[in-house]
Amino acid sequence: MTGNIAYIAATAPVIPILTIARVEDAVPLARALIAGGLPVLEITLRTPAALGAIAEIAAQLPAALIGAGTLTRPDQFAQARQAGAQFAVSPGFDPQLSAAASDAGMPYLPGVATASEIMQATRHGHEIQKFFPAESSGGCAALRAFAGPFSNIRFCPTGGIGGENFADYLALPNVVCVGGSWVAPAAAIAAGDWQQIEALARAAAG
Repeated sequence: MTGNIAYIAATAPVIPILTIARVEDAVPLARALIAGGLPVLEITLRTPAALGAIAEIAAQLPAALIGAGTLTRPDQFAQARQAGAQFAVSPGFDPQLSAAASDAGMPYLPGVATASEIMQATRHGHEIQKFFPAESSGGCAALRAFAGPFSNIRFCPTGGIGGENFADYLALPNVVCVGGSWVAPAAAIAAGDWQQIEALARAAAG
């Protein structure tokens, strides 16, 4: 089930991919990104603070569209949903994860890198897919090649995408948005430089 992932993916051109080490950083970070025009946020479940960060943003910033990223186990979908996540993202595709997303009532963006994975995800109803890792999997050239046999599929490329190349991806007709961490550098988060992050978000939002 894709749910309203199409709406979420079309809301902003860039989805910040955030790895949050301290829960106290979550709200000011999200506020800076939203102020810069990027309200769709992917909080990766790569740190012990991730679920708490999702909960804080969900409680305090209703304008945020919060996704939980790096979901690799079925049980993580219910945990993310309970914390307040509104959609889910995984680095690859697994039918069990698709089923878990459906059970949790969460719009789901599965990861794909090959034609076979695109076909499998499509069979499970996913017409918007995360192309990951984008740059090392062929980048824009691969997406142009996929456009022929998979004309109904739209992609959100992530992995190796930054300020210097995100516009190249967005120019492709089968790309609906991109994801990346360049709008929220780790050093800026650690320093609490929310002004820099807001400026990077504004530049990415166009």
